[in-house]
Amino acid sequence: MRVLVIGGGGREHAIVWALSKSEKVKQIFCAPGNAGIAELAECAPIPVNRFDDLITYTKDNAIDLVFVGPDDPLADGIVDAFEAHNIPVYGPRKNAAEIEGSKIFMKDLLRKYNIPTAKYETFTDHETALAYLREQSAPIVVKADGLAAGKGVTVAYSIEEAEKALHDMMVDKVFGQSGGSVVIEEFLQGQEMSILAFVDGETVRAMVPAQDHKPVYDDDKGPNTGGMGTYSPLPHIDPALVEDAIENIIKPTAKAMVSEGRPFRGVLFAGLMITPNGVKTIEFNARMGDPETQVVLPRLKTDLLDIVLASLNGRLDQLEIEWSDEAAVCVIAASEGYPASYPKGRVITGLEAAKAQGALVFHAGTALTDGEIVTNGGRVLGIVGLGRDIAEARARAYEAVSAIHFEGMHARTDIAAKALR
Repeated sequence: MRVLVIGGGGREHAIVWALSKSEKVKQIFCAPGNAGIAELAECAPIPVNRFDDLITYTKDNAIDLVFVGPDDPLADGIVDAFEAHNIPVYGPRKNAAEIEGSKIFMKDLLRKYNIPTAKYETFTDHETALAYLREQSAPIVVKADGLAAGKGVTVAYSIEEAEKALHDMMVDKVFGQSGGSVVIEEFLQGQEMSILAFVDGETVRAMVPAQDHKPVYDDDKGPNTGGMGTYSPLPHIDPALVEDAIENIIKPTAKAMVSEGRPFRGVLFAGLMITPNGVKTIEFNARMGDPETQVVLPRLKTDLLDIVLASLNGRLDQLEIEWSDEAAVCVIAASEGYPASYPKGRVITGLEAAKAQGALVFHAGTALTDGEIVTNGGRVLGIVGLGRDIAEARARAYEAVSAIHFEGMHARTDIAAKALR
């Protein structure tokens, strides 16, 4: 088969890498791709929101299957657009992708179907939201309703900080229309856990769990990012809690979406918090997580293409999915200044040395300029170490990180440290 992957980040590089291992995949295309993806796929510089151009490219290249990576095009209806041209496409339709596109929709869905989540209220007016906020105590969480590249959430440790976040979202419009409506919810204390699942209607095939590190600095300090590193498995978390999340959160949510006339087909990502009162839902995403994908797909033994085709053909319930016992740790190498403004165009060295050590190096924000691979984003690389356990995988990841350099490179030094305590 000839497969097109839409997107150009670390998640898409991992997806392309996984598909490239399938004997059934003849050729991979990617739009727009990046410098790392270009080593495995033919890249086309088409933005992910140019649906007509992507459809034309698909037809011109006789592509058999399209796999959509990022959230924005899914929320905007890219799957519906491809389906209108009878092109097989993997991902949720627009009405199902709203589970990520609107936090208010997601929270209201969970409330309606009694699925565990944090207490919350929603607002469309700044003054009303501010009055409510001033009646609460910190810490408290303020979320922009719409998509904001993973940055529309503020965990405020004072009411003043929460007020600023509210003003930034609703008055200054730092996230555009995404902040026109907000969710203010209780702060949940505990361990975070991410579970991705292949979903087709009410059929749920959960992937191995992972844990992300959102704050930019060590010890979970500093502003939230799209993710500074991940690891899988989670040896310090009781498997019963993982099973609880699958049975009482993910499966009921898939069933609720069917009941709402919005059947979900694709990858459903549950961001969870293990609290003293049980596992609760922080968020749902309508696609693979980034950087969770970079540690989950290396542990997948079943052919990814077989999973996608089973889902598209309504046979996901008949497929057994196998996972490796191997551990994976991903460390993100970011540009200085991220998640705020950051420079681009800085030359990256040491990539081949890192790969020679056995690491997987997934490109997130890179470009090829004058024959050199340079930085082209906030999160630049995801460096993945594999091993018999977390300790070995972590050591290999950081050994590879030490081989890579670009001016201003920043990486957390404590990724997966929680799993060793």
